[in-house]
Amino acid sequence: MAWFQKKPRISSVDNEADIKPASRMQGLWVKCDSCGEILYRADLEKQLNVCPTCAHHMPLPARARIASVLDADSFEEHDQSLEPLDPLGFSDSKKYKDRLKSTRKALAENDAFISGVGTIEGHPVSIGCFVFEFMGGSMGSVVGEKVTRVFERAYELKAPAIVFSASGGARMQEGIFSLMQMAKTSAALARFRTVKKPYISVLLHPTTGGVAASFSWLGDVIIAEPKALIGFAGPRVIEQTIRQKLPEGFQRSEFLLEHGMIDAIVARKDVRAKLAQLIGLLG
Repeated sequence: MAWFQKKPRISSVDNEADIKPASRMQGLWVKCDSCGEILYRADLEKQLNVCPTCAHHMPLPARARIASVLDADSFEEHDQSLEPLDPLGFSDSKKYKDRLKSTRKALAENDAFISGVGTIEGHPVSIGCFVFEFMGGSMGSVVGEKVTRVFERAYELKAPAIVFSASGGARMQEGIFSLMQMAKTSAALARFRTVKKPYISVLLHPTTGGVAASFSWLGDVIIAEPKALIGFAGPRVIEQTIRQKLPEGFQRSEFLLEHGMIDAIVARKDVRAKLAQLIGLLG
């Protein structure tokens, strides 16, 4: 028998009795990526995942974000049952349909976008938010359809539309079906504009690719969170293409505000108040 067919003398641990139980403290503490401060998770969640020491904005789950801006118990979710298919039979290191299945199971979400209607200080709004944890918030055919329906509901209700964008761009596993969503969502937005209600685009970290190149940049008012990366191609790709060093902070929200590309940078705790103000002025 060849040596590589023999069982190893030291086997891997597969007996449940030999595996140490997870610490009861695991997951109760979070380290800030910016300042390194160790934070109690429950206290951090009360601060909407913003570090109290350095004000660094950590990722915030989409449902928590929607709850933080809408009036309590006013959110009515729509299109929750829509699920992406695999029209191209795509496979890389893993089959696309298997990747979707495992991601759905891990996140308990059907795709990378949550949408519905609700109220902000009593004003009805049509709202949507990307789930960046779902395949990098990539926009496939279902995400594009759900974004489109945000604008269609706003058109029917004659209410403001709000979209929180956080995406790596088009979903490569759906090819041209994904790229078509850029035109589809932009067309729905053009129709919505006829009701003369505002579309407020909130850009989160990161907002890139086909999402940045379509509806997220078309807001009547565009606001962003601090230090969010916003642009079409990433800075490393641009540097390699033009073979030049980019300016400090290039494509960050502060750089874009300075150059007139966005209207305001709003801290997470102030987003609800800012949205209410804008709706009161424009809605």
